[in-house]
Parts: sequence; C-alpha cells; structure tokens
Amino acid sequence: MKAALVRALAEKDLRVVVRSRMVMLPMFLVPVLLLGLLPAGIIIVPQLVPGAASSQEFGELLSRLPPQLQARFAGYDPLQQMIVYVAGYMWAPLFLIVPLMVAGGVAADSFAGERERKTLEALLHTPLTDLELFAGKVAAAWAMSMGVALLGFVLYGVTVNVAAWPAMGRAFFPNVTWLLLIGWVTPPVALLGLGVVVVISARVSTAHEAFQAGGLVVLPVVVLLLGQVSGVLFLGPALALGLGAALWLLAFVVLRAGFRTFRRSSLMSRV
Repeated sequence: MKAALVRALAEKDLRVVVRSRMVMLPMFLVPVLLLGLLPAGIIIVPQLVPGAASSQEFGELLSRLPPQLQARFAGYDPLQQMIVYVAGYMWAPLFLIVPLMVAGGVAADSFAGERERKTLEALLHTPLTDLELFAGKVAAAWAMSMGVALLGFVLYGVTVNVAAWPAMGRAFFPNVTWLLLIGWVTPPVALLGLGVVVVISARVSTAHEAFQAGGLVVLPVVVLLLGQVSGVLFLGPALALGLGAALWLLAFVVLRAGFRTFRRSSLMSRV
C-alpha cells in the first residue's frame, strides 16, 4: 500500500467535504449546541435558582456510586457536586456523539456521494488498489472526525470552566475520565462508526441512505448515557479504560471485515 496515494485520496475527500455547506453546517452546529450552549445552560441555571442542587433524587444518585467514586465529590457543597457530576461525568457519553456524527457524515459521502456526483467511475479507474481506496476513504473521515472532536473538547472545556467559575472558584475541567475519553476512547469510536458507514456507503445509492443506516452506531452511546443517568453505570476512569480497549478491538474487527468484503468490481457494477 502506497501511503502517498492514500493521503492524496484522503485530502481530495476532505476538500470536497469542506466545500459542502450541507455537510459542514451540521458538523459544527451540533457541537456548538451539544458542547457549548446546552452545558452552559445546565451549569448556570442551578446557580441562579436557590436550592436547585439540593434535590433528594440527586443525593440518592450519588449514594449509589461506588465508594471510590463518591470520594471524588467529598469536600464539595451540593451545588458544586452537581456541577462536577454533570460536567465531569454525565456529559461524557454525549460527547461521543460528536465523533460518531462527523465520521458518519463524511463516510456516508465516501462512495455514495461519489456516485451521486457522477465521479465514482473516474475514481474506480485510478491506479489505486482496493486497499488504498478503502484506506483513503477511512482516513479522510477519521481525520475530520478527530479534528472536530478535539475542537469540541476545547469548546466544552472553556464553556464549563467559565460557566461554573462563580460556584467553583477555579478551573476544574478536564478530569482523568475526560482525558481518557479524548485520547483513548474517541479515536476507536470514530473508527468504528466510519468503518460501518463506509461499508454501507459502498452498497447504497445515496449518501442520505448511508447516513441513515449508519445512524444505528449511535445506539450504544445512548445506552451508556441512559445507564449513567439511571445510576446503573458510571463512566469513570476504569470504565473508560475498559471501554476504549473493547472499542479498539471492535473497530479493528469491523474495519478488517469491511476491507475483506470490499470489492472494486461490485462498485463498478453499480455506477
């Protein structure tokens, strides 16, 4: 496999994505809403409403946490406990939606988008091997996904520290869980999401169909969020390490299976 050819294809795909308003607009609006406006509101409102953080339900939620995790909230008053829990832990699964969404959007445009733009036939007649073609499409989507995720991480960090400053009196974000999330969990999440969608994109006619079908990869994140909100799960450092390891393995399996079933001839028959 020639890295220069893979890089050239990836750069070409990234240029196409950047020029597309339909792809770029939601790619940045969703992180601004999910990692900027919503957390700011959730952190600021309890500071303006007396007693909002002293609810019995929140106290019961903290009491269900393992002792080693409860210790992380020791020394905080109820308002600070709520802010640390929401910003430092509960919002973590929602963050994973961002790389999945971006990877899905770019990957959905990989082959189905080429077919819609009538450029797929020219692409398939290039000297790229099947592996280089598949790797180039995956690399473009992964690079864009990680770029937006890193920007979203910075946006979220600035937002929660500024919004919580009156209550916390200091910058408290990021914590260990979030550092593991961005460095260990997010990369395989993006790989897994785009691996699924690239394979689907090679088999459907339009990018819209590929994006819709690939939306199913968000379901595990929703399950993780519901588990955390209900107190059944808690995304702390230990779970983040285990989750990242499992996702790396799963992403490798999905990408390997995707390449083994990827055939240039099947794409040419659909041009």
